[in-house]
Amino acid sequence: MYRLLIADDEALEREGLELIIERMLPNTFQIIHAENGRVAIEKAEEYRPHIVLMDVNMPGIQGLEAIREIKHTLPDVKFVMVTAYDYFAYAKEALSLGVKEYLVKPAKREHIIHTLQQLIQELELEKRKRSDELELRHKVSQFMPLAENELAMMFMVDHVTNTDIEQLSEWLGFPLGQGCAIVIAFPEHVKANPKQKVYETIRSFIKSSLTNSIVSSLIDRHMAIFINHDKSAVDANWKAAGTALGEELCTIAARQLEVDILVGIGKTRSGVEGLRKSYFEAVFASNYYEQCGKICHFDELIHVAVPSLNRNNKQHEHVEAIPEAYVISAMQRIREQREQQTQSVLDRAQRFIQDNYTKDLSLEEVAESVHLNPHYFSKIFKQQVGTTFIEYVTTLRIEKAKALMATGKLSLKEVCFEVGYNDPNYFSRVFKKVTGVPPSDYRG
Repeated sequence: MYRLLIADDEALEREGLELIIERMLPNTFQIIHAENGRVAIEKAEEYRPHIVLMDVNMPGIQGLEAIREIKHTLPDVKFVMVTAYDYFAYAKEALSLGVKEYLVKPAKREHIIHTLQQLIQELELEKRKRSDELELRHKVSQFMPLAENELAMMFMVDHVTNTDIEQLSEWLGFPLGQGCAIVIAFPEHVKANPKQKVYETIRSFIKSSLTNSIVSSLIDRHMAIFINHDKSAVDANWKAAGTALGEELCTIAARQLEVDILVGIGKTRSGVEGLRKSYFEAVFASNYYEQCGKICHFDELIHVAVPSLNRNNKQHEHVEAIPEAYVISAMQRIREQREQQTQSVLDRAQRFIQDNYTKDLSLEEVAESVHLNPHYFSKIFKQQVGTTFIEYVTTLRIEKAKALMATGKLSLKEVCFEVGYNDPNYFSRVFKKVTGVPPSDYRG
C-alpha cells in the first residue's frame, strides 16, 4: 500500500479527492490530509509519503515552497501540483522542482486516477530497479574479496601478464602507483582457528581503516595487504602510520582471534614489480621480530646489528631471494590445495551424474549441486575429466544401455527409457553414433 498526502486548504477538496481515489483505486493508498503548507511539511516528515497532491495556493507557506522543503528531505517523493488556471504560471518553477504532473481544478476523476496510476507505475519501476541494484551490489560484494585475492596473488607471484594485472587493478580501483606491502604472520596454532574467521576479521578491519587496499586470503600462516599511497605522502609519515596500523592489527588479533601475530612491512615502491618486491621484503621482515619486535619495517633491518643483513656483508644480496623462495613454496601449496579441492568437487559432480543420469539432467543442475558457476564448472570438467559434460553423460548412458541389452530382459524401448532418453529414435541415433551400429544390430 502506498502513502498519499493530500495538501489543500479546502476540506471539501481533500475529502472529494479521497472519495474518488478510494472508490476507483481501493486498497491502494493510505491517505493523509494536510490543510496548509506547514502541516504538509510536518506530515511528510512523519509519514514519508510516496506521492503528494499539493495545492499551489494555500495560506501561510505556499504549495511550491512546501514542495521545495519536502523535496529537500524526501527527494524520491512524486509530486502532483493541484492548481487553478489563474495559477498555472507557477508551472515553470514547479518543473524545476521535479513536479511532472498537475491537476487543474476541478479535475475529472478519470484524469486524477490516470495520473495516480502513472505514478504508481513509476514507483513500481523504481522499486524493481532498486531491487536489481541491491542484488547486483550483493553479488559484487561477494565477488570483491575473490577479485582482490586474485590481484594480491598477481602481485605476489609473477605468473600472469602485466596487462591482466592492470585491467584487474583498474576494475578494483587500485592504482599501480606508489604503494607497499604488509605481511601478517600467524603462529602455528592459528590452524586451530577457522581460517574464514581469521580472514574476515583482518579484512573487515583493513577495509574500515584504509580506503585503498587489497587483502589476500590466508596462505598457510600468512596474509598480505597491499596499500596504495598518495604520491605526496612523506616516507617518514607513512612509516609512523604503518607502525600504528601494525599495532592495531596486533591488538585486533589478540582480542578477537586470541593469537599473537608478527607484522612485516615492505618499502614503499612503484608499479607491479615494485609491489612484488615490497611483498618479498614484508615476508622477510615478518621473520625478524627478534631484532625489531612484533612490527618490523624491512628498511630498519639494514640498520640493526644483524650480521646477515649488514650492507657490507655479501649475504645481504640474498635478502630478497629468501622470501621469494618462501613465496614460491607457498604458491605450490596453494596450487596443490586447489587441485585437491577441484578433484573433490569433480568427484561429487560425477557421483551426482551417476545418481541422476536417467533424468533430464543439465549441466546447470550439476554445477549447482557442487555450488559452481556453470561456465567455470564446464571448463574444469573438460580439463580434468578429458571430455565434455554432454559426452560424459552420453557415454555413461550408452554403457548402461549396453549392459541392460546384454541381459536380454528389456525391450529396446524399455532400455531407452531406463537410461534417460525419452525418444527411442533419438536414442537409436545416439547409440549408433557412439558404437557405430544401431541398437537392434548390437543386440543381434
